[in-house]
Amino acid sequence: MGNIPNMLSRKRVGSALILIGVIGIGLSWVLFMREPKPPKIALHPGSVSIEHAPSSVKLKPEETAQYSVPPSNPKYIAIPSIGIQNTPVLKLGLLKSGAIAAPGNIYEAGWYDGSALPGQNGATFIYGHVSSWSANGIFYDLKKVGVGDTIVITRGDSTTYTYKVSAIKTYPYNSVNMREVLSPIHNTQPGLNLMTCTGKIIQGTSEFSERLVVFSSLIATR
Repeated sequence: MGNIPNMLSRKRVGSALILIGVIGIGLSWVLFMREPKPPKIALHPGSVSIEHAPSSVKLKPEETAQYSVPPSNPKYIAIPSIGIQNTPVLKLGLLKSGAIAAPGNIYEAGWYDGSALPGQNGATFIYGHVSSWSANGIFYDLKKVGVGDTIVITRGDSTTYTYKVSAIKTYPYNSVNMREVLSPIHNTQPGLNLMTCTGKIIQGTSEFSERLVVFSSLIATR
């Protein structure tokens, strides 16, 4: 009879642990279900007319020099290995569809404002066109970038961030892993990920069959 209280105590403890476990699983499921899905990249509709294609008017040198953004925002991008120097970076938001907008000019890159600012934890995501109907875009030669190459982002306050390319991946145009694309390639370092179209034109459309993503990590700030 002296052991009954101990047995009851063990039962109570066991029941409490089971209850805590069930609550924990329930909370984990709720948090999982509430985790927002990452946005997609806006795809061109089935066939884009020349009238609705991105602009191919180049900025004049003085316009590029006078371009300004808030101090912490990316202002220019440079990729020395493919000849890109101080190209303006525009701010991109989300379309009504929930997809990330594309730059309106083939010679300008676009920073998705839902991604990290340069130097912040996470990944800065920049998107650019490969071409238009009649000209090569800012990221036409992105396919030539190699692991070990550097990319430089200049912020609005003239601070520069140098990133080193760590990986290059391609995805089918309609199944890009945006959670991966919007994350740093190395969790311990701020990242910079660039995307453009690649592959072949899908017959009967103006859509490229793949997306090319260059993953890089921060190595220097000045």
